[in-house]
Amino acid sequence: MQPRNMSMSGVVDLAAVKAAGEAKQKAERARQEHSAQGRGLSAGPVQLVIDVSEETFEQEVLQRSTEVPVVIDFWAEWCEPCKQLGPMLERLTQSYAGRILLAKIDVDANKFLFQQFGVQGIPAVFAVLGGQAMPLFQGAAPEAQVREVLDQLIAVAEQRFGITGIEVGAVEDAPAEAPKAPQNPALAAAHDALDRGDLSGAVNAYTNVLSEDPANIEAKRGLAQAELLRRVQEKDPQAVRRAAAERPSDVDVQIAAADLDMVGGHVQDAFGRLVETVRRTVGEERDRARVRLLELFEVVGADDPRVNQARTTLARVLF
Repeated sequence: MQPRNMSMSGVVDLAAVKAAGEAKQKAERARQEHSAQGRGLSAGPVQLVIDVSEETFEQEVLQRSTEVPVVIDFWAEWCEPCKQLGPMLERLTQSYAGRILLAKIDVDANKFLFQQFGVQGIPAVFAVLGGQAMPLFQGAAPEAQVREVLDQLIAVAEQRFGITGIEVGAVEDAPAEAPKAPQNPALAAAHDALDRGDLSGAVNAYTNVLSEDPANIEAKRGLAQAELLRRVQEKDPQAVRRAAAERPSDVDVQIAAADLDMVGGHVQDAFGRLVETVRRTVGEERDRARVRLLELFEVVGADDPRVNQARTTLARVLF
């Protein structure tokens, strides 16, 4: 999927001559302080992926950004696209071996930071260099595109700010993980295809799992996510939203806009849009809107309270 704002356009302002000079000075001072204390940047174990709160933001993000580019992942437990993007970002961060850090911020627990960054939807990814923030992209995306953006970030950090990251030796050894229960190989292959951005392959793989195990909840949710991402892959978000505003009675347009709402993390907006479409329509058009709403329920999961609320509202509209 082509995520919105997948660019480094924000770097231009951030990398202005004055800002770059100040950031380089901060980085040099940080290195001198480490040296004066008898410990280089490679000493002292650090974690590459950290959970950050409003209380720890200054120390864990702003201060660390003078040494290494800090990537911020705004996420929430209820956000299904976040569950696709988050593990990918963690894996990529480890692969860069100290050239970036990943700061994960739960928006439900840190609403002030969410508002200060002007986040419009999640998942949303920002970067901080030398104490200055820039937007990277919003929404889930294939791994190749995410890696490309991170490569650009690292290049800007080194060339414009003199920020080169921390040495691999500074990374804390990962604790041994508890043995995991054996996983269905077909389901694992489906998850892997989804992580790689092979949406057609993921759809086929999840469908195969469900043909053998129709009640597999994990496969149902994975299939719904893959189908959603595949539907929006070629959509122009601005064109769809403009059409949805101009043609509120057009079922196809409202369904497409609801898909984009969901991918952007606006779950309640997606549900509300489709419930309203069901209310406005009759016959086959009503049924198409209702079926798409049920498909989006699968993306979020039946245990999500927003699904229960939307089901109740839908029942009122239908009966």
